[in-house]
Amino acid sequence: MDRQTLAEISARALSGEGITEPQALRVAQCTREELFDLLGLANRVRGELHGTQVKLCGIVNAKSGGCTEDCAFCAQSSHHRTDAKAFPLISKAKMLAGAKRAAKDGAKEFSIVTSGKSVNGKELAKVADALGGIRKLGLSTCASLGILDADALKMLAEAGLDKYHHNLETSRSFFPHVCTTHDYEEDVQTVMFAKDAGLAVCSGGIFGLGESRRDWVELAATLRELDVDSVPLNFHNPVKGTRLADNALLPALDALRVILTFRLALPARDIVICGGREATLRDLQCLVFPAGANGLMLGDYLTTAGRDPGLDLKMLSDLELGTAQETTGGQ
Repeated sequence: MDRQTLAEISARALSGEGITEPQALRVAQCTREELFDLLGLANRVRGELHGTQVKLCGIVNAKSGGCTEDCAFCAQSSHHRTDAKAFPLISKAKMLAGAKRAAKDGAKEFSIVTSGKSVNGKELAKVADALGGIRKLGLSTCASLGILDADALKMLAEAGLDKYHHNLETSRSFFPHVCTTHDYEEDVQTVMFAKDAGLAVCSGGIFGLGESRRDWVELAATLRELDVDSVPLNFHNPVKGTRLADNALLPALDALRVILTFRLALPARDIVICGGREATLRDLQCLVFPAGANGLMLGDYLTTAGRDPGLDLKMLSDLELGTAQETTGGQ
């Protein structure tokens, strides 16, 4: 990467505008040597635009298994035979217990996550009823309930929801290779409905599904067009019984290339590292922050165990990074 190209990438990223799609592809395709040079830039962008405070979130698997969608990577799809547990929507008490654990672990945001394409009216009301209790714990509230319409999202906002999580998973171009049971535009519309309801939106993807680096750039461009607030990055951890069970893990340096690409393309947005980081990055997990991440999911994921939150908090302390205090929850 010549000096002029690096200077142009630096100027656009540090301005908060974000790099162009051709520049993002150049970053996604960077060599090993270029990658380590770009870490310095991404770390500076993160520091200047987001400071040294890392946002920590936790989730609860509130409804598991039996999903009618055929997402190729998902252990909860009814199209696959896996060891993932299946159970209906948990009680409000269990939701609040999960929130208390997350708060104890150091999380400042908590999300209720359900399997399935969507939730019914009764389930929606049950989730809405739990939001007040979560906010009383001093946590910012988030929910991931699948594809919802405008009325449902407005109801959740009125009930105290701060943020709606709905991943696009991958690029529009690659999506048919991942899921055939619903259209990409349904996901895009849900994100737009959430924005219209006044909610912050958390939307990102999962990497290592067989997509190309151009797909990384296309997804980043779509998320920029949708003006999402937070971008969760997940790394595919193959599960026996799914269609992608035999996929190899994404190489660790490619995972860092993903983070670099999204940080420099979306410099003003939160970049949150979520599922699969332990298996994919292994001893390189601390490099997600120089690569530009300013958020981290703590604890267990939906169907797989995460890392001990104490180890993550120690990692942040060793890096002299603090933990951000959410301002929306608990008011």
